[in-house]
Amino acid sequence: MKIISCIQAALVVASFSSVHAAPVSDPKGSGFSIPVYNNPQFAPNATKQVVRAWHKFNKLATSSRIGHVDVGTIPFIDDGNDLEYYASITVGTPGQTFKLDFDTGSSDLWFPYTGCGSACKGKTIYDPTKSSTYKKDGRPWSIQYGDGSTSSGILASDTISLGTLVIKDQTIDLAKTISTSFQNGPIDGLLGLGFDSITTVQGTKTPVDNLITQGLITDPVFGVFLGKASLGGGGEYVFGGYNKDKVGGTLTTIPVDNSQGFWGITVDGLSAGGKSVGKFNGILDTGTTLLLLTNDVASTLAASLGATDNNDGTYTVPCDANGLVDLVFSIGSAEFKVPKEDLVFQDNGKGACIAGFGYGNLPFAILGDVFLKNNYVVFNQKVPQVQIAPLAGL
Repeated sequence: MKIISCIQAALVVASFSSVHAAPVSDPKGSGFSIPVYNNPQFAPNATKQVVRAWHKFNKLATSSRIGHVDVGTIPFIDDGNDLEYYASITVGTPGQTFKLDFDTGSSDLWFPYTGCGSACKGKTIYDPTKSSTYKKDGRPWSIQYGDGSTSSGILASDTISLGTLVIKDQTIDLAKTISTSFQNGPIDGLLGLGFDSITTVQGTKTPVDNLITQGLITDPVFGVFLGKASLGGGGEYVFGGYNKDKVGGTLTTIPVDNSQGFWGITVDGLSAGGKSVGKFNGILDTGTTLLLLTNDVASTLAASLGATDNNDGTYTVPCDANGLVDLVFSIGSAEFKVPKEDLVFQDNGKGACIAGFGYGNLPFAILGDVFLKNNYVVFNQKVPQVQIAPLAGL
């Protein structure tokens, strides 16, 4: 999860002839789009991103077709130097609109409701009394974040709409309190795209679970495109398929280890400027900004680039990317690149820059947005597996 700054999202309906209903060669289906914008005034904090990611994954480290819609496409808001991507969904009948961070590194769907106090000031507040499809549950939930604060509340269920995809009786986590991480910025909450084994309250189903079981998508997949602010920003999720126009080559199929509820893959090798710096297991996480490597791999990479360790999970590099080199990830039978320009994340105000990579004191890497905004990924929940290709146009 990441802290962001206020931007208004809007819903625009569109169709895509190039949207595929599965990772195959024939186009199928249509979708809808939410435009993506940047907030150029937001100053991201790399150290907070590392701490937040560590707390997010530390637990793992220690332990008939009537009304059927084949494909739904949701374009995204790209906020603050690619710090976070979010979109609007509606909840209830009639719909109440919320801006949510779509996060493959968690599995709960939560947002504030009328039981939340001053901490939710400025947020969109869900009012269950205004929804004819609201159903009370009442079980408690709670999530703790890296800064020690929590989001907590009670469970309920209601109809949610991801554009034209309408899910009935979706479990929703209604927040009475929200983490300080969310009190500033445009997002109202999170929509988790991890596996249901890591929902806060065991036995609850994720939105993707319900898209599949309610027959709203034919194929149990979603394609993810995260745009770069330097190229106009943007982004989209395609539920039930993927966008052919975003695939810049062949999709490579890679098995996923979901035993801990995450999208885990094996990176067979990482090289910098042709020099090997190691191999590792990693988690594909749209909810983490940076590329967080295992400590040993990060140290080797930093040495090869002449980066300085800030002793807080981040590194300092020159702001001129010409002195850096591209990273190449060997995954499955293919190679995927992170260009040297994306190894420069933010100016530290001292004549140098914070790197786009760091370390999280974890036994696995977190392949966050620095990796994902350079590559197109199709997530298959049932197999489970992912298919990855270089992003078209880069």
